Amino acid sequence: LQTRMQSLQPDPKAQYRSVYEALKKMVLTEGFWRPLRGINVTMLGAGPAHAMYFACYEKMKKSLSDTIQHGGNSHLANGIAGSVATLLHDAVMNPAEAVVKQRMQMFNSPYQSVLQCVRTVHKTEGFGAFYRSYTTQLTMNVPFQAIHFITYEFMQEWVNPRREYHPLSHVCSGAVAGAVAAAATTPLDVCKTLLNTQENTALSSLNISGHLSGMANAFRTVYQLGGVTGYFRGVQARVIYQIPSTAIAWSVYEFFKYFLTKHKLEKGT
Repeated sequence: LQTRMQSLQPDPKAQYRSVYEALKKMVLTEGFWRPLRGINVTMLGAGPAHAMYFACYEKMKKSLSDTIQHGGNSHLANGIAGSVATLLHDAVMNPAEAVVKQRMQMFNSPYQSVLQCVRTVHKTEGFGAFYRSYTTQLTMNVPFQAIHFITYEFMQEWVNPRREYHPLSHVCSGAVAGAVAAAATTPLDVCKTLLNTQENTALSSLNISGHLSGMANAFRTVYQLGGVTGYFRGVQARVIYQIPSTAIAWSVYEFFKYFLTKHKLEKGT
C-alpha cells in the first residue's frame, strides 16, 4: 500500500485517496493475495539483517553508554548505536526489500516472481541497480533509526524505569517510536521509493531519460512532480505500517533477550 500510494504519477487505475480505499481496490481488482506480494523476499533477508542489527546495537549501546555516561543510559549513545547498526542491516535488506520487493509491488508490475525480477534487473541495469538507492536508504534510515531508538529508550525510561521485562511497555514504546520516526522521515522515503521503482510515467513527463540516481536528483524530481505535498505522499500508510512493525519487533526481541538471559543465569546458578 505504501509503495503504491507514494507513486508520483500513478496509473488512473491505481489512484487511491486513503489506505482503506487502496486495500479494498487492490483486493477487488487484483486478487486477495496481491497486498502480500514480495513478502517472501522480505522474509529471506529479514533474518540475517535483524540478527546483525540488534547484535550491533546492543554491543555499541553498552560500550558508548559506559564511555559517555558511565553506569547510565545515554540517548546520544542510543542514537549512534542505532545509526551504525543500520549500516549492516541495510547492506542486506536494500537489494531484497528496497529494490526487488518494491518493483514487484508496483501497479502492473511485469515481474511474475522474485527470481525473474532479480534476473531482469541484473541483466538490464547491472548489479549496481541493487544498490543504486543504498546511500539514499542510509540517508533515510540513519535518521529514522536514530529517532526510533532514542524515542524507544526515552519511552522505556518513562513507562518502565526499572527496565524489567514488561511486554505491554515494550509494545507501547515500540509503537510510539515507530510512528514518530516514520512521520519525520517520510520525505526521504518518498525519494527512496522513486529511486527504487524508477517510475517511467513520472520520469517521462519531465523528459528524464535513463535512470534517476542520487538523493539530490530525487528531491528535485519529487518537488517538480508534486510540490511540497509530494514529499508526504503515503505518510498515513507509512505510519500505520511502522506502528505494528516496530511494536512487534521490540516485543519479540525483548522477550528473547529476557528468556535467554534468564536461562543463562539459571544455568550458571
